[in-house]
Amino acid sequence: MQYEFITHTPEETIALAKRIGAQLRAGDCIAYYGDLGAGKTTFTRGLAQGMGLPDEVSSPTFAIVNEYHGQGALSLYHFDMYRIQSSDELETTGFYDYPMEESVFAVEWSENIEEAFPKDVIRIRIDRVDDDTRKITIEGDERFADSGN
Repeated sequence: MQYEFITHTPEETIALAKRIGAQLRAGDCIAYYGDLGAGKTTFTRGLAQGMGLPDEVSSPTFAIVNEYHGQGALSLYHFDMYRIQSSDELETTGFYDYPMEESVFAVEWSENIEEAFPKDVIRIRIDRVDDDTRKITIEGDERFADSGN
């Protein structure tokens, strides 16, 4: 199922992502698609808030992965695969060592490792319409149908 949403400010993007984050469960893997500066990290900031995680989310560009843990909450592993050219290179990142079945993965530049995702991956495409407006397309199950409300 595919759902489309339009946000007009970063705050609206975060609010939408919070609603999505509140619906996530252990084993969910989110594959992000979108150009540099589209808002993938901003969206992840909202996901973390919706999951009840207290940490401030930042881009994992230089670290490859940032980990966010909350007391009694699911953990979020935020990956940046910009410099990874194939799923074969994932071995060197430790990607397979993280507990996907017990947590949530959010992967930027996911097109670089497409074949590594589970079949039920949640795909989120963020397209820049103008400086502030984003078109966000979520491909996933029925959990996300009412997320724009």
